[in-house]
Amino acid sequence: MMSVVHRLTAGWLVDHLSFINQCGYEICDSFAYPDGVTLNTSVTSTRDCHSTSTSAATSSSDGPVPGPGDTIETEGKPAKTRYVFREEFFDVSKPHIAAAPEEQLWQGCPEATLTELKASSNREEHQAETKRGVGDSVASARKKRKRKCVFNQGELDALQYHSKVRKLIWEGTLHLVQEGVKSGFLHRTIAEPSCRKNAVPGHIGCGLAELCEMAKQLPAVNESDHQAVHVLDDETSVTEQDLLSCVTENSSNGAKIVELMGQKYLVPPKSSFLLSDISCLQPLLNCKKKYDVIVIDPPWENKSVKRSSRYSYLSSCQIKQIPVPALAAPNCLVVTWVTNRQKHLHFVKDELYPHWSVKTLAEWHWVKITGAGEFVFPLDSLHKKPYEVLVLGRVQGDLKQTLRKSEDVLPIPEHKLIVSIPCSLHSHKPPLTGVLAEFLKPDVECLELFARNLQPGWTSWGNEVLKFQHIDYFTVLRNES
Repeated sequence: MMSVVHRLTAGWLVDHLSFINQCGYEICDSFAYPDGVTLNTSVTSTRDCHSTSTSAATSSSDGPVPGPGDTIETEGKPAKTRYVFREEFFDVSKPHIAAAPEEQLWQGCPEATLTELKASSNREEHQAETKRGVGDSVASARKKRKRKCVFNQGELDALQYHSKVRKLIWEGTLHLVQEGVKSGFLHRTIAEPSCRKNAVPGHIGCGLAELCEMAKQLPAVNESDHQAVHVLDDETSVTEQDLLSCVTENSSNGAKIVELMGQKYLVPPKSSFLLSDISCLQPLLNCKKKYDVIVIDPPWENKSVKRSSRYSYLSSCQIKQIPVPALAAPNCLVVTWVTNRQKHLHFVKDELYPHWSVKTLAEWHWVKITGAGEFVFPLDSLHKKPYEVLVLGRVQGDLKQTLRKSEDVLPIPEHKLIVSIPCSLHSHKPPLTGVLAEFLKPDVECLELFARNLQPGWTSWGNEVLKFQHIDYFTVLRNES
């Protein structure tokens, strides 16, 4: 199962949507219904290839259509219902902010000094205010322009960093996009805006984080007689307390559906998860498992998050408390997603990784493009960059253990690009399975912290770990006999 469309020296062109749909979201039905009837099946417990309840049906023939809960007497053969992620969430046909013609990717990377980048940022501010139609007096406008010429230290640090990486990002992305166009994965045509709505139904935001808070009020579990891992099987349903008090595992070759507070979530095969917040990580530690790869996507603190009540965040001090050393195997590869605030990047490299005994090895960049191969934001935009940073490092543990495992360690390149069409859902990062595979031995143990989705072969933890597994993010492709 690979998400990589093209691999070049600069990095990878990745198909996020294809990766999700190759995760094996297939549920076995009891029967395939004849006469053109197609059933959408859902499971109220954790059954996958046994009895299911009907949630919806359509028919192309005359006669009554089976409704929810109807029992239908029919002869047929076993069939599989395949779920696929709704492709409209990846329908990014044009940039969110269009670049000037001379700044578009295909024009090549123009040289730009730090002074020129500052001037470009000031022009961007002025154009943004003009578009907003701010009715300032002449004196007020002059004062505002004068103030805009003064950058704070954070903005200066960001511009300095951007000036160092912009050419690498521009040229590497161009080469990968050119390959994508040649193969037909990308299309250099001006696409008509899609009329499909990708608004998320309101009930999908059904309060997983709030549920984790409520779980703290549940009676304490006696760990001595409580299983560390709850394995989903076909005969028993999983209780909400089980989901919140131990790691849940789908060890089967098929997808499962679990129900939580009346909402259904798809669990891919060969995956495990723990739904909890940072104060309830003990069940993960109780598994006594050591991981060879740990990917971390922290909820970084910033001004917009502080103003919003929709997202929680953690302080730097709280992030340092995550027990990565207790979860990491010798020479564990640690990958941390970082926003474009230099404060966070410096924190990871100078404080967080040393605190965890992790040595920084590389900085990679995830570059977001449209289906036509353009940056989703102008590369030199001051406030919205079309890229995010990944900091890669290795755990430096006990010398004897490290030397014993050294033959399993493959060198990590100092810089690579991961280029993809981004999901329009907030913070749905591209999969790293395919791009990391060439630097890892087979059958490694992988863990994602602060995850919002599941993937085969990984253990995932977070207080919204099932968020993008909600069944309403998927659609039924067809019944396959």
